[in-house]
Amino acid sequence: MSEVSPEVSLVLPAYNEAKRIRETVDIVADKLGAISRAFEIIIAEDGSTDGTDKIAEALAIERSYVRHLHSDTRLGRGRALKHAFQLAKGDILVYIDVDLATDIAHLKELIGYIRAGYDIATGSRMLKGSDVKRSLTRLIASKGFNLLTRVILRSSLRDHQCGFKAFKRDSLFAILDEIRDDHWFWDTELLIRAQRAGYKIKEFPVRWRSPSDTKVDMRRDVFGMAYQIFRLWREL
Repeated sequence: MSEVSPEVSLVLPAYNEAKRIRETVDIVADKLGAISRAFEIIIAEDGSTDGTDKIAEALAIERSYVRHLHSDTRLGRGRALKHAFQLAKGDILVYIDVDLATDIAHLKELIGYIRAGYDIATGSRMLKGSDVKRSLTRLIASKGFNLLTRVILRSSLRDHQCGFKAFKRDSLFAILDEIRDDHWFWDTELLIRAQRAGYKIKEFPVRWRSPSDTKVDMRRDVFGMAYQIFRLWREL
């Protein structure tokens, strides 16, 4: 990478991802290299206890386009993303899940929508044309959550939680400090506030496969996000 400021900053939120963080960085860097001549990959490593921090630091030393942000304590997914975006240098800000549940082949499309003038682009597992495989339990929980969000928070989007999003820098920073949730609801709150602000959002179908080792706790996180829906409804 040259000293040119990156066009794209891609954030990988990572908590206990020692088994796959290196492979994911390799795959993502290969894809980004074909999309943009100037990019950076930020590993937002959130208080890992399995050695992810050591691998991420080694990657940052080995590769000029990798940056490692470490937290000694768990920030939560949303706060880790916010911190990474605040330190990112690119005009296009992206984040994807380390497990690559969303097919990385969609990355060019994701970034392309921001280049085309959208404020936000987000992959969707709920649109016609989406190719999704996951358990019935998780399908029902996801459909229920998104239905509540659409009805109670008047969202026009179909899928709020897909970990495959891109933002125009100025647009994201205009609402970033308004988002109160620090964890899994962060995506949803961001999209709701962006719609209220009149942002141009592109939701598009993706190929998605459920990871076998997901960190979502169905009971704790689903009920927690339902609470956050009503919290945000009261605020708005």
